[in-house]
Amino acid sequence: MKTVVIGMLGSTLDQGQASQRWNRWRPTVALGQHSDLLIDRIDLLYSEAHKRIADTVVADLGVVAPETLVRRHLFGMHNPWDFEEVYAALFDFARAYPFDTEKEEYLVHITTGTHVIQICLFLLIESRQIPAKPIQTGPPPKPYGDPAGIYGIIDLDLSRYDKLAERFKQQAKGDVSFLKSGIETRNSAFNTMIDRIEEVGAESVEPILLTGPTGAGKSRLAQLIYELRRKRRLVKGDFVEVNCATLRGDAAMSTLFGHKKGAFTGATTDRPGLLRQADGGVLFLDEIGELGGDEQAMLLQAIEFKRFYPLGADQESASDFQLICGSNRPLERMAAEGRFREDLLARINIWAFRLPGLAERFEDIEPNLEYELDRHAERSGKLARFNREAKDLFLSLATSPAAAWRGNFRDLSAGVMRMATLARGGRITADIVREEWQRLENNWQVLSEGKEGPGDASAANKDDAALLRQLLPDRYDRLDLFDRPQLACVVRACRQSRSISEAGRMLFAESRQKKSKPNDADRLRKYLASFGLDWEVVRSG
Repeated sequence: MKTVVIGMLGSTLDQGQASQRWNRWRPTVALGQHSDLLIDRIDLLYSEAHKRIADTVVADLGVVAPETLVRRHLFGMHNPWDFEEVYAALFDFARAYPFDTEKEEYLVHITTGTHVIQICLFLLIESRQIPAKPIQTGPPPKPYGDPAGIYGIIDLDLSRYDKLAERFKQQAKGDVSFLKSGIETRNSAFNTMIDRIEEVGAESVEPILLTGPTGAGKSRLAQLIYELRRKRRLVKGDFVEVNCATLRGDAAMSTLFGHKKGAFTGATTDRPGLLRQADGGVLFLDEIGELGGDEQAMLLQAIEFKRFYPLGADQESASDFQLICGSNRPLERMAAEGRFREDLLARINIWAFRLPGLAERFEDIEPNLEYELDRHAERSGKLARFNREAKDLFLSLATSPAAAWRGNFRDLSAGVMRMATLARGGRITADIVREEWQRLENNWQVLSEGKEGPGDASAANKDDAALLRQLLPDRYDRLDLFDRPQLACVVRACRQSRSISEAGRMLFAESRQKKSKPNDADRLRKYLASFGLDWEVVRSG
């Protein structure tokens, strides 16, 4: 394998007067003066104005390294400090160069040339337009030392640098913990989703769609994504949040896109609008499925072109914002029914993540319980903790099949706040837990009775529908109404259990007593198979 160095002539450092040029360090000549660096060929780039210096350098290389072939390349460039011109010239050189990586190993000398030339060479190496490693040379560490100086070959494969790789790993781990508010969550599907969101937050500025039931934490996660991007200097503007369910008519247009004075009755002054306010930052549109058709059309244009017309305006406004959307409604179904624009859905659905409800993350109730107690202590200045009996009781009730958790983490947060407030001496007792649990069950019962009719109208059935559509997107509509709640109950039991046997024991606790040799796992496996499902698919979601 031959070693080839590509480098720019140093119009200042490579000069050498006849009387002293052998006593001073000259970077290009020094390439041939290292006994442990054997170079087969040097491709020297130079401009017409520096032909005399190039002649001298080539001649001197012939003296110090007669075995090295030097090829000269006249490099046309008017201004070596013009980034566009320099990069274009070096890019053209790289495209025309006959690289043969099977026979030759390439180094690029990045010591000589202007800083712009050095940066452009590095970018071309990093993007593999030039398949090489950088070589950096330097003068001898002491005056009057060896004129060959020193050199180093830089390996840009950062994965080989253990300390750097570990630092990147620790940073990513810290950012994942940040997105989870420092909570040591245990649900594997949720943890995998957060890992992916951390990657997307670092690499992409495309829209993110967060779906899931009310209270699953969409707003909080959107805020954390923004803070993570701001920490990484991907955004510099504000986090602007709006609940689209609160927007109606002219007020919706005005709130989002702004208006000009006199655009409608009551518009006494100009208003910039939230899209303009989010310029350079992140706009979070919660419950985007509630937007009207006109607002959807204008939003699509604003996402595509970063420009839009305020209400009553003749001139466009501009805003370069990053978009996060939230929805607890089935946008795909709404689009199929004509209630949500398909082209807008396609634009905001580039990165989509479904946040599971609390009933699908029973293993995360305990760490979230501790987190909520700490939050209450910070807000109220009052420290409260469960005694052992009370904690075991709460976790038993909270992870039972009867736990509806309709409000998800909002229910948990409110429940912890109430129990901590009632904890005299800072101890939450079993009696306080029973009282709170009765309150939660009553609230859930009222919500169920307040919804109308059978089918997908009730809150419970909406949750069931979302759960089953995730697993059976093409078959859900063909499921009998009788089968839907039963299958949803089975799916939840599976996701709450560590094994298929544990799930079977939970589901068949009564009927198994009548069997001499009960095989709950086999019975559950056959039930799932009747719907084209298996344990692993149901468990992972």
